[in-house]
Amino acid sequence: MIQLDDQKQKINEIRQLADEAVASLDLDALKAELDGLNAQMEQPDFWNDVEKANGVTRQVKPLKAKVTAAENLASALEDLDVLVSMVEEEQDEELYQELLDELAKVEGQARDFHLQTLLSGKYDSNNAILSLHAGAGGTEAQDWTQMLMRMFTRWAERHGYNVTILDYLDGDEAGVKSVTMKIEGDNAYGYLRTEKGVHRLVRISPFDSNARRHTSFASLDVMPEIEDADNDIEVNPDDIRVDTYRSSGAGGQHVNKTSSAIRITHFPTGIVVQCQNERSQLQNRETAMRMLKSKLAEKREEEQQAEIAKIKGDQKKIEWGSQIRSYVFCPYTMVKDHRTNTETGNINAVMDGDIDDFIKAALIAGI
Repeated sequence: MIQLDDQKQKINEIRQLADEAVASLDLDALKAELDGLNAQMEQPDFWNDVEKANGVTRQVKPLKAKVTAAENLASALEDLDVLVSMVEEEQDEELYQELLDELAKVEGQARDFHLQTLLSGKYDSNNAILSLHAGAGGTEAQDWTQMLMRMFTRWAERHGYNVTILDYLDGDEAGVKSVTMKIEGDNAYGYLRTEKGVHRLVRISPFDSNARRHTSFASLDVMPEIEDADNDIEVNPDDIRVDTYRSSGAGGQHVNKTSSAIRITHFPTGIVVQCQNERSQLQNRETAMRMLKSKLAEKREEEQQAEIAKIKGDQKKIEWGSQIRSYVFCPYTMVKDHRTNTETGNINAVMDGDIDDFIKAALIAGI
């Protein structure tokens, strides 16, 4: 007689995990937000402002993915309950094996969904920009940097992400000195942000004729791709004060006796620009407005850079004592994440992109 006590307990554990994920996700609020965005998209004038419309569609995609994942998981758990009932009634070995297979599949589905709920950061749903730089170790480090590039490229391809090389600098003899690549896909930055730091490799060097063990370092910087849909600075007339005054200095009797000079004060930022070079007030006003827009664009860029610097955090030297993870090929046959104590025994699999365990462990640990 087929006993299903263990399977029922496992289903209850999966359901509890799913319920925790749904609760932390606040699924009702997500659905309400998604309905509001869908209502905007159904408006006849939605595409009149293309940039705004693209921004809305970008918001819809990750929300829809989370809602769909929750609904699919709930449906899969219901199917498991039905399958358990059928196995208990019919005592069929084939149905029992199907139950075991489905149970393993749904368990993985639940863990992936639980992991998605951890990706709640401001930029987690954005594309990711990865920058790899060779550190201490010379040619060894440059070869190691290329190996990491291959690892993350294959990981991205296995997950259906698009990879674009933005910058590439060859190594002196082998490998690469630095490479920057963009990984495009849902939650790319959320998954990869835990990989930021210095990666250390220990192996028997293929570049050493004496076959000695070498240690190499490479740094990985992970940044979200922050899209600025509004490239044109718009100045609200209510936010500025325009003052006119007489020009000073050389320029002739007309310039010095008429109020042709312009001073513009932007209240929200406190920026003040002025122009008195042109002969007419209209020309000075146009020039001053261009100056104001340039200042606002510069300020926006500075704020964005400050936001990026805040995300990047402190930069460490690419050498001993700074690594977040060590890949020890010799004398051991495992890769170990020192932050999360996660290990894997298949080094070749890791180098081919099997870094999911590291990423999941780091996210769950809140790193």
